[in-house]
Amino acid sequence: MNAAEAGSQASLGWTLLALAIALELSGTLLMKVSDGFTRMWPSVLMFACYGASFTLLNFSVKHIPLGVAYAIWSGVGITLIGIAGHFLFGERLKLGSLVWMGFILIGIMGLKWSES
Repeated sequence: MNAAEAGSQASLGWTLLALAIALELSGTLLMKVSDGFTRMWPSVLMFACYGASFTLLNFSVKHIPLGVAYAIWSGVGITLIGIAGHFLFGERLKLGSLVWMGFILIGIMGLKWSES
């Protein structure tokens, strides 16, 4: 595989990972909206989003090391869900939570840079 193909494959891995994160975020938001499985369509969509997210995460690890992909998937998901919960559902974000989310993001940036 030449350098251009390797770069294209790595780019594909990061794109798949970004889509997996977006679907994981969607699934988690739908979990809240499903109201403990009392609302059918949000519940069904939640499972669909999680299934698609894991599928794309699975394909991304063909191009990105598993530990890096999973750490980024979960770390970005945790951070985004905390922010989304604040803005969409009025959940309070304490200063300590924001600080620790910042550390998660610093770790994610470090993982990404170490892969570059």
